[in-house]
Amino acid sequence: MTGQRAVLLLLCAVLAGCSGEKPEMSDAPAVKEEAARAACPAMPERDYVWIEGGRFDLGADPQLPEEGPPRAVEVAGFWMATHEVTNGEFAAFVRATGYRTVAERKPPPLPGAPPDMLVPGGAVFAAPTDGNPNWWRWVVGAQWRHPAGPDTHIKGRERDPVVQIALEDARAYARWAGKQLPSEAQWEWAARAGGADPDQPVGADGKPRANYYQGVFPVRDLGTDGFVGRAPVACFPADRKGVHDLIGNVWEWTESEAGKDSNVIKGGSFLCAANYCARYRPAARQFQERSLGTDHIGFRLIDTARPPPPDQKPDSGG
Repeated sequence: MTGQRAVLLLLCAVLAGCSGEKPEMSDAPAVKEEAARAACPAMPERDYVWIEGGRFDLGADPQLPEEGPPRAVEVAGFWMATHEVTNGEFAAFVRATGYRTVAERKPPPLPGAPPDMLVPGGAVFAAPTDGNPNWWRWVVGAQWRHPAGPDTHIKGRERDPVVQIALEDARAYARWAGKQLPSEAQWEWAARAGGADPDQPVGADGKPRANYYQGVFPVRDLGTDGFVGRAPVACFPADRKGVHDLIGNVWEWTESEAGKDSNVIKGGSFLCAANYCARYRPAARQFQERSLGTDHIGFRLIDTARPPPPDQKPDSGG
């Protein structure tokens, strides 16, 4: 799959189609989001929690063709990060190593590619308008420091999940940190073990317990959860294992391949709505071209080298 085809896939298939309705402004103004940010609890004291191993059906209760059929897998215990990697954490990595992400480098020439795609950039979501029905646009200069393009920044957003990250970038950070990216099975097992809601990410009180799209996608995000974009990590309650944001906020890279040029991403994002996508379920999966960053895909780490807790056996996967 060429880079051009990958972007076309992203624009036309990952979030395919477009609305005939004229988009409306959200009911969640910037001041409401700032209040929601200010109300976020402190970062969790624990960076990693132990996920005991077990056997389960990967892709159980599939709702879309690519999610099934269910297949039995066995997962050994591992440590999982309690939150997604943040802008602040990624900035520390860049300062220490001088690393430049895929989105910051000039891509190789692609036959027939439009001029915009021959310079560094990334895919950015924008609600369709009468003049531009596309949901996704290639934005020159979009990268992790400028998630939606040169006019945007991450100042004051150090706790937000880092985005515009290609798989290569996530792997580079993981190596530097001495950790790994999870496989699809490890990710899904952790989500199921933590009690991720299989239908909608709402609590018993009816209030959102994850950052997802409330309203009719892509026309109107009501921002009931306080956000119409990325939220600070660990702002929403942890699951029963102590892990935050496995569902919603940003999609997360996994090490599991989904074809020659793509890997599986899991968890859905702030763009997943009940009327479309609804991929904030443990079994939900999407395929992402490895070299393409977007403003709604990030990652988290696991640790398989650290010994298990004293009350757990190392081979606790059976």
